[in-house]
Amino acid sequence: MKTLPSVELADAQKMAAAARDYAASQGWAVSVSVADSTGHVVVTERMPGAPLMSAEIAADKAMGAVRAGKPTMALEDMINNGRTAGLQLPVLALGGGELVMVDGAVAGAVGISGLTPAQDVEVAKAGVAGL
Repeated sequence: MKTLPSVELADAQKMAAAARDYAASQGWAVSVSVADSTGHVVVTERMPGAPLMSAEIAADKAMGAVRAGKPTMALEDMINNGRTAGLQLPVLALGGGELVMVDGAVAGAVGISGLTPAQDVEVAKAGVAGL
């Protein structure tokens, strides 16, 4: 059997804190969610002032990035560039889900919601970098 790396609780908490700290340094309020290599959510947090629905959206972005095997912004760009069949994908195709890669394998993802797609991506990347 092949053993694959996967985000664990301590990893998820570390990345969530890094994303939260980065967002706060910019004066932004977001929700952050971290999923493991199976796409299951390990941690979800909503900062004070973040939209109520953003916690669920952040989780969907993290899960979607894992399941698609690519950042969710790539899916959003695909649709925005005319490949509307992407609207039928079984994942949320909105920017803000970034993969956590370990030794070339998907170990999980960070999902951010509450801002523009570009800002969500920025915060998600800061979360991943926190690992």
